[in-house]
Amino acid sequence: MIATMSTPRIPRPVTVVPLPPSPGPASLPAAFAEQLSDLYQLVARSSHVFGSPLGLLPAATRDLHLPRFVYFGPHSSDASLRLAFHAGFDHRDLRSTLALLHLVEGLALRPDLGQGLNLSLFPLVDLLGLAGLAPARGDLGEENWTRSTAPEIRLLEQDARTRGYQGFIRIATVPSQDVVTVRLRAPGRVENPAPSLELISSEDIEPFPVRWESDAVANAADGPLTLADDLPQQPFELTLSLPAAWPMELVREAAASILKRFVLRYRGFISYGQHL
Repeated sequence: MIATMSTPRIPRPVTVVPLPPSPGPASLPAAFAEQLSDLYQLVARSSHVFGSPLGLLPAATRDLHLPRFVYFGPHSSDASLRLAFHAGFDHRDLRSTLALLHLVEGLALRPDLGQGLNLSLFPLVDLLGLAGLAPARGDLGEENWTRSTAPEIRLLEQDARTRGYQGFIRIATVPSQDVVTVRLRAPGRVENPAPSLELISSEDIEPFPVRWESDAVANAADGPLTLADDLPQQPFELTLSLPAAWPMELVREAAASILKRFVLRYRGFISYGQHL
């Protein structure tokens, strides 16, 4: 069965501290390039986070690799918890990309998520779109991973089959929305080691208001769950959607905070179940 989520409760009022102006849409690609370059330099000095670009994408004038960072907690092994984080499925909105880069930066500066973790983080999926080599194909988040012809999705499919992730986490920003939305999908009935525990809780989202969505899908039509039958164990897919109207700094901080709390809870969830 799918791990249950807590009953939504009335959130505490949100206090938003005034922040510097966010980069406009035209400057987001420049902010991405600068932050990515700085991050590669930072992780070069880290003993837990590594820059490991994936594959080779076809390009007319230069070689392009899909950006990927890998985090290994202390005492990681082949049996470690394996999760994949994705963002930037549409190059026209890089807010989710910058948010995931901020999470990677935090892991490099303070690798305190604990032992037994193996996390792969892909901050920009629509790389060819950003490079102007596939500008009109739409949101790659709607692609079926077993049938997609998009080179980036084909690389992610191969990676997922090789790594055997237990869960896929996607960051997105949504217009015309003023609350955080958390969507949990799983293929059919998923037996968890400790089904009475919560996979994610309202406490992980505080102080932001949240809307919950949960869906058991027998045959997923899109996303990584289309690979579920070919993976070693049935994975889940968690989508964290943040309001696009929020300042970029707030999107970055909220995503990093929520996802770190989620990983800590899920790691405890698995550890508890293994000792029942």
